[in-house]
Amino acid sequence: MNVVYFAWVRERIGLPQEQITTDAATVAELVDELRAREARYEAAFADISALRVAVDQELSDFDASLKDVREVAFFPPMTGG
Repeated sequence: MNVVYFAWVRERIGLPQEQITTDAATVAELVDELRAREARYEAAFADISALRVAVDQELSDFDASLKDVREVAFFPPMTGG
């Protein structure tokens, strides 16, 4: 699965994207797996209420299933202007 990071999430993790193998069934479980990797992931995902997620380029929730998903993207909320 391709995991993509935008804005300050990318800055904290230090990668724009990465290919991972996961046993996570939901986005929330994926976040837990990522947090357990290293301190930089823990910092990026410390407050998931400050994040949004897209699953296969569709805005989604953290309880969304990862079955047959090819891409998950994490980004801060966007504001208009």
